[in-house]
Amino acid sequence: MNRAASVVTLVLLVGAGLGLTYVVQDASAPQIAREQRLLDSRKLLDVLAPDAYDNQPLEQPLPLAETGLSHSMLLAGYRATRLGQPVAVLLRTRTEGYAGVIELLVAIDANGRLLGVKTLRQNETPALGGLIGDWPNSWLATFAGKSRTAPDDAGWALKKDQGQFDQLAGATITSRATVNAIHDALRYFDEHRVSLLGVAP
Repeated sequence: MNRAASVVTLVLLVGAGLGLTYVVQDASAPQIAREQRLLDSRKLLDVLAPDAYDNQPLEQPLPLAETGLSHSMLLAGYRATRLGQPVAVLLRTRTEGYAGVIELLVAIDANGRLLGVKTLRQNETPALGGLIGDWPNSWLATFAGKSRTAPDDAGWALKKDQGQFDQLAGATITSRATVNAIHDALRYFDEHRVSLLGVAP
């Protein structure tokens, strides 16, 4: 085989390899994107047990009314279901901390009890209020099982404000803002339960 024929053969082989690579990547791109969305969703939704729901809550945001709350603002809401029945509502909320915005994801079961809280965004002081961004978070875990009325309104405050909750050490403003935002979310759930759960009153 002469040199020109070898070069042509090599070019054809490289072209075929590149074409095949492109076809494989193009065919697998939707699957890769789908897997990445599931991974992102699982990371965001780890306030819920993986077997507690069987839908993709983040793909169907709920319409929210009256999103400006007493101490926070709702950014989004999602419904988790299992076998078509609502099991939880997730409310994404924003409040003002010591050093800027704090965004939380608050998971509430169908009976109005808190399942979990996760910090999605914060700029608080490292080693103080910034600890709110840790996951898992032992301080945020202390709110699990609480509801709008347990404790009562007066109890939804820091102990230094005559409430029932400890604060993150050295982070009064961060802790107070978080407690208020969680209570806001629970109050909103109670007041909009029917529309959030999508069930008849």
